[in-house]
Order: sequence, then structure tokens, then C-alpha cells
Amino acid sequence: MADKPETIYTENASTTRDKEDVIQSEDASDDAPSQHDITKSEAGVFIEDHKRARKLVRKMDLHILPLCAWLYLLNYLDRGNIGNSKVLNSETGDSLIQQTNMTNTNYAVAVSLFSLAYFLFEVPANWIMKRYVRPSVWLATLLGCWGVFTLGFAGVQDYAQVVVLRFFIGVFEAGFFPAIVYLITFWYPVEERSVRIAFVLASATAAGAFGGCIAYGVGHLNGDGGLEGFRWLFIIEGLITIVMILPVLFFLPDYPSTAKFLTDDDKKYVQDRIAVKGGGYTKEKSSRQEILTTAFSPRMLAHYFTYACVCIPLGSLTFFTPTIVSGLGYTSIEAQLMTVPPWVVGYFFCLFLGWSADRHNARGWHIMGSSILGGVGWLTAGLLPADAYTARYGCLILCACGAFPSTGPLSAWVTCNVPAIACMGIATAMNNSMAGISQIIAQWIWIPAEAERGYPTGNFVCAGCSFATVLLALGMRLNYGRMNRKGVRDAKGNERIWLL
Repeated sequence: MADKPETIYTENASTTRDKEDVIQSEDASDDAPSQHDITKSEAGVFIEDHKRARKLVRKMDLHILPLCAWLYLLNYLDRGNIGNSKVLNSETGDSLIQQTNMTNTNYAVAVSLFSLAYFLFEVPANWIMKRYVRPSVWLATLLGCWGVFTLGFAGVQDYAQVVVLRFFIGVFEAGFFPAIVYLITFWYPVEERSVRIAFVLASATAAGAFGGCIAYGVGHLNGDGGLEGFRWLFIIEGLITIVMILPVLFFLPDYPSTAKFLTDDDKKYVQDRIAVKGGGYTKEKSSRQEILTTAFSPRMLAHYFTYACVCIPLGSLTFFTPTIVSGLGYTSIEAQLMTVPPWVVGYFFCLFLGWSADRHNARGWHIMGSSILGGVGWLTAGLLPADAYTARYGCLILCACGAFPSTGPLSAWVTCNVPAIACMGIATAMNNSMAGISQIIAQWIWIPAEAERGYPTGNFVCAGCSFATVLLALGMRLNYGRMNRKGVRDAKGNERIWLL
């Protein structure tokens, strides 16, 4: 029988699991699959036309996902370019840290301040978008602000300027990815989110590959126009970001209710479909109890802590891949190019994992699988001799299959099981804010004095975090299964099917 999306019930669609809530058409059979599902809920009756739904989802995908993915690529490009500039043209004394007289400790502090800003401003940013600003305007504002500060890096002369610019880039980048995840919940029900969030996240791995290629080319511009290569890097990437402000304002759709590419009938259908299956935009204020449950309940804290564990290896790859690769015996310019293959492999694995997690409703198992791969890669890299360059480079590719692919299902999982829809913005922001803490940790585990030994501390810490992710994901998977068996209700007292 052809696959149909499972029906998920939320606070807007309370049901009892003992009753038959989905009634298939009378002529349904293995040879003639049902084209409609009738979902009964407190909100009324919703008839799911699968052919129509598929057509509308494809249309939404084309209008939302490519632009969001491209914007997140720019976000990651401007976040990670400091890692490229750290080693770019270092043989001639023209790298960022050499030209600004920074030490490795200064560099770690500068990157840590970015991560601190990232942690502090994520929740306020999503709150502003929910209450005051439509998504396209908010995302364009963030894009323009961090683009200007990225461009400012082309003129840095000392450590103080680097620190200030890096902090403000963190302030404005902080709200970007949570806003993208929040936007996706306005348009897609729970069982369609993992693959779409993964599609956006995969662009971060593309940014790693793209950034490496740009840095490789820019490295040959060193001295042109009287500018070091790293300054050209920030000019090029900052301008690309700023140019995207107008396309976001004019082409990114905000809500189904205001989408110009949907008819009035389609707008209502999409909104009803989301309301029944879990999601949608609401300005409803969260109750004190809902906020406390979202912020501090053990199962939500487990989500946040798991994401923190994943983001330590992720932050390591983001900021230190050029450093790690240069430690494998390559020159600074060669290191930029050799960062590309791990990111490319991570890109395709990220897409596959997100698609498979949604298709099989098995986010927990997929997170465990990719984290095991990453853990094995980090552990092996730490145990191998420092001069085992080929083997350790292979381990780096394996590591890329663990860090990035897990973040898509993890980001979607927290939106699927949020205590109340009104708290969606808080949950997505709190979850992603853990990346800020993790990135601070990641700055300090790659110890320059250990370069000749292959950075054992960094590799072993990342291995430990990967295996911790496996255990936490297993615990959450078992807990949600138990909650479904016991019929645990959500924060509003409605019955719920918790996604696995």
C-alpha cells in the first residue's frame, strides 16, 4: 500500500487513542490506496486530500526551502570564515592573527565571545519575531546587520576590533537559525519537518565546502590592491550577504494566510492541515506553566542537553577544520581546499538522514546511528599516530557524518514534542542556544601545543560528546514510547501522540 503521512494530534486536535480517528474511504485496498483521510478533532473535521497536499507541499518547498537554505549557507559562511582567515597565507605572515598581533588564546576568546552572544540573544530574537515582526523583515534585518559587521573585518587592525566585530556578528546571527526553524513550523506539520530542516542545515556543510573553495581562491589574491588575502575573504563574503537583503524582503513568504502563491482556498486548506497535525503560527501568549514546562521539564532539558553535546563536535568542525587539516601536513592554502571533501560527504548524509528520520518516524534511532559514526571517527583520530595523515583525514570525513546530520532530526524532534504550540518559539530558540555554550567549549579543546600530537584532547572530547548523544537519544526515544503507552497529556491537558 502506498505510504501516507501519519496523522499527528496536538492541542488543537485532541483525541482518544482508543477511538478510530482516521476513517479511510470505503474502496481503500492494497491495490487502491485511500486518497483521503478524515481527521476528527475538537476543531472539527479535516479531510486530508493526499494528492492536493503533495501538490501544495511541493509548491511550498519551492518558495521557502531554496531561499532559506541559501541564506543559512551565507550565515554559516560568515560564521566560519574566521577559521579560514586564521591560517590563510600564514606562511607569508599575512593571516588574520598575524596581521592583528593576536595569540591563539586571543583567537579563542574572540570566537568564544561570538558564541556567548549567540547563546544570550537567541530566545529574545525569536520572541521579537513572534510578537512584532514578520519573518521576512526580521530575517532581512539580521542578514543586513551581520553582513555589515562581516564587511568591517576587512579593516581590522588589532585584537580589540576583532573582538567587537565578532561579538556583534554573534548578536545578529543568533536569531537566524531559530527563526528559520520557527518559520518551518508555520508551514509544515510535524512529520514533514526533519527532512526540511535537514535540507536547510545541509547548506551549512555546503558552506564549509564553498568557504574552503573561496578561501583557496582568495589565498592567491594576497597582496592584490594592497590587501591581505583574509581581507578579500571578508569583503567578498560580506557583500554577498548584504546583496541578499532585497530578495528576502520580496520573495520569502511569511505565513500561509498571506502567501501570494496560494489561492484563498489553498490558504485555508494549508492552515487547517497544520492546525490538525501540529504547528502553525499563533500570537497566543504562553501561560506561566507552559513556559516553565518548556524551559525546565526533564524531557525538554534532555533535548537541550543532547543538542549541546552534538554541537561541540559541530563547533569543532565549523571553526577548526582548517586548523585540523593543516595539522595533517598541508600548507595553509592546501588546507582550505582539503576541507571540502568532509563537508561534501556531510551534506549528502545530512539530507539522507533527515529524509529517512521523517519517513520512518524514527528520529531517535537515526540520531544514535549518525552519532556512533561520528564518535568512532573522533576516537580513532585521537588514537592514531599524529603522522598517520591519510587515516586521520578519513576519520575527519567520518566525523562529518556524525555532527551535522544529527542536528536536523534533533531540531525537528524538539518542535514535534513541544509542550504547547504557543511555546514553539521559546523551545526552538532555547534548543539552538545550546549551540552557543557548546561552541565556547569547542574553542578551548583544540590546544595549539598539542598540534604535533594530533590534537588528542579535541578528538577525545568530541568522541565523548558523540557517545553521550547516543545514550541521551536512546533515553528520549524510550521515554516517548513510554509516554505514548501511558497516554501522557500535553501542557494544556490534551491527549497527544509523542513523536519518536
